[in-house]
This record gives sequence, C-alpha cells and structure tokens, in this order.
Amino acid sequence: MHIDHVHFYVDDAVLVQRGLVERMGFRAVSSEAVFSEAVSPTPLQTRGAIAPSQSLHTDHPTHTIPHTQTTRVQWGSVCCLLSSPLHPDSPVADYLRQHPPGVVDVAFWVEDLERAIAQAQAAGAKVLVESRPLRQGAEAIAWGAIAGWGDLRHTLVQRQSFDGPSATPCLMPWGDDGAIALKPIRSTPQPTAFPRLDHAVLNVAQGDLDAAVRWYQTVLGFVPQQRFSIHTPHSGLHSRVLAHPNGTAQLPINEPTSPDSQIQEFLEVNRGAGIQHIALQVEDAIATITALRQQGASFLSVPQDYYTNLPQRPACPISAADLARIAQQQILVDWPPDNPQALLLQTFTQPIFDQPTFFWEIIERTQYVANQQRKQAAGFGEGNFRALFEAIEREQLRRHQVYAPLGNRPYTNSLNQNDGLFEEGGGERRSPQGGKAPLPPICSPNFRN
Repeated sequence: MHIDHVHFYVDDAVLVQRGLVERMGFRAVSSEAVFSEAVSPTPLQTRGAIAPSQSLHTDHPTHTIPHTQTTRVQWGSVCCLLSSPLHPDSPVADYLRQHPPGVVDVAFWVEDLERAIAQAQAAGAKVLVESRPLRQGAEAIAWGAIAGWGDLRHTLVQRQSFDGPSATPCLMPWGDDGAIALKPIRSTPQPTAFPRLDHAVLNVAQGDLDAAVRWYQTVLGFVPQQRFSIHTPHSGLHSRVLAHPNGTAQLPINEPTSPDSQIQEFLEVNRGAGIQHIALQVEDAIATITALRQQGASFLSVPQDYYTNLPQRPACPISAADLARIAQQQILVDWPPDNPQALLLQTFTQPIFDQPTFFWEIIERTQYVANQQRKQAAGFGEGNFRALFEAIEREQLRRHQVYAPLGNRPYTNSLNQNDGLFEEGGGERRSPQGGKAPLPPICSPNFRN
C-alpha cells in the first residue's frame, strides 16, 4: 500500500492551485472539471451570485447549475486534487461549513481493491463506494472509497503500477457516477522533483490515540512501528507511528496531552480530527528548500543555538561547510548515533491556509550502503522532535499576538455574494504593534498579488 494522492476541500480551487504552483513548485496538470446537478427553471447563475436558499434538489429539473469545481496539481509523483464550491449546496460547501479548508481524503494505492474493501467492511468500516472502473486514456484503474477516522475519507485505487497517477478518481457524493478522470494539460518541466509522498500525520482528540491505531490496524492493515511522547513546560503530545507492511504508506497519529498543546489548537480550529501535515520526500533538501524560499514559500524558524549545539551531538557526520548551508536554510537534521550515515534532513512550512491547520514537511532520507545493501534513513527525526515542537510553540504564541481573539466565537464560513469566496470568522488580523499583519499564507483568499 502506498499513498496515491491527496484531496483538499478549499474555498477557491483556482486560487489554491495558483499558490501551490507559484510558491511551492507544483504544476497544474489537468484542466478544471465542474460537477453539475439538474435544477428547476431559473436563470443559470454563476459563482458569487447564488443565494443559499436556492437548493439544487428539485422535483422538476430542466437544466443544470455548476456546484463544484476540481483541478489537479502535481510535483513529481505527488498528486493533489483541489475542490471548491460554486454553490451553497455543493458537498464541498457542506464540508466547509463544518471545517476550515484542508485534507478530506488520503487515497491509497492497493494491490487488490476488492480484497481491501472486503477487509475494511469486515472490520466495521463504512464503505462509501464499492469497486468500480475508471479510464483515462490508455490507463484503466479500479477504485472505491471508505470513511476514515473522523470526517476523513480514504479512496482506494488499484492501478497497474505505482509510478504517479494519471487517471485520478475524484469522489463527489453527487449523482450516479461520483467520479471523473481529470483531463491532462501540457505543463512545463519542474526544476526539482518530489519522488513521492512520504507520510501523512493525523491528529486525534485526547484519549482517541489507541482507538485510532486499532482502527487503521484492523481496517487497512497498518502495523505499529514506534511510539513517543514530547513534553515542554507549555504543552505536549503522544504519538504512534504506523506503517503498512506491503508498501511505503506511513501514518503517524498524534493526540494532545495538555489544553495548550499545538495538537489541541489544531483540533479546535479544525473542529475535529484531521490531517495536520503531509511530508514530501526529496532527493536534495537543501537545494529544494533554497528554491522554495526563492519562490516565496515560508518555513518555520529555527534558533541559531540549534546549529551551535548540533556538532556536539554524538557522532555528528556533518562537515562545517554543510552545516553552514543547513543553518542558512534553517533545516533540522537527525541521525542515529550508532549509524550516523543514515542522515535525515527535514523542515516544515508555515500553515498554507489562513487557519493554523495544514502544512507541508520537506524531508530528505539520505541513502547509504550497509552490509552490501543500499538503504535509506528511516524514522521521523526523533532527535528533532523537541526542537520542532518548540518551534511550533513559538509560532503558536505569535498567532495569539497577531490574531485578536473573539471570545468563544467558532470558526464559520459564509458565502460572500461579491466574490464568491468563503470568508473566515475566527479573528481580526492585526499586528501586536497595530501595523500591517504578516503576509498571508500561500493558499489564503488574501493571496492575490
């Protein structure tokens, strides 16, 4: 089992596509698809001019109104679907009334789709779509879908080989078919390639960690690999790492251990469990992060004393020249003391949406030879966990200074009749000094220029 693709529900798929292309190095690889539903006789209305009271569900349909748009971006074999609502009755609009923009579906490539669905169903999972075919050009695939933890979904895809998807099922709970193959478009080569999706991290509520681990064990066949805990003077978390025995899919799951935990903040803003971040494995982290910074991507800040102390760690394998390059790009580094050639480099973007929820991880697992076998660095940067946790805490504190709280007002979405975007109601953006707020995230509705 491998991670096949990731599906986001967002306010504006075109805007998010632009942010990922211009700031993160993705490229648009398919034309926009629009899902429509038959409606009663009224003038065809366009995005931003549809009142919430105008339902798509009628007894006497005569024409159709578009309700959801979907596009696809890709970087190497990393494929992301982006869907946004064109009408308040869109299933994406329904999701965004309950959650901020984020990941709704982590899709898995499986060798035997019917067996995977049967196993999931026998373990008590809700099957959303039974096995069905889908064709894109010369590629024919089979796919189905199950409900995951919380409101997460898992599309299961069976294709002849796992070398990057071209036909990509796009599950929409609307109509009889519920999926399309997005039409490819020409695009320019990318300067840096992501070989694959490395892992996805799921945050769950306190007390749900063991139950979530059992669910992914019995439903999808994951196997627990390791567990760890992190505690600082301010907060903490418990985490368990799952990996699939027949593939590359890895799924760390976190739960908070304190009310002020960054995991708890995610759960409150996301209004439930969800995917906190996805790691993209690269061949050269320094070159990739340098290029992304030049394109305008923002990453977590790492204090200089981290790099001052790094050579003092046991069996440090980093030369002075490499350490200077690593420190310049603020990359975290880890290695096992008994095997220092298994070097792992990683860093994390700032949240890509207005809310402090989803972000990307960039990770490089260096390759080495041991016992005449080629291997690559494993793990998740355990030696960096405290440094990472404290870096995110600093950002958490900064957010509390930048966003004026509005009491217990929950996250809400409302359709803006002027521009058709959803506006977030969670706090007023301002700086602590009363000046301009920081630059908007790369996939924010405020990212215009």
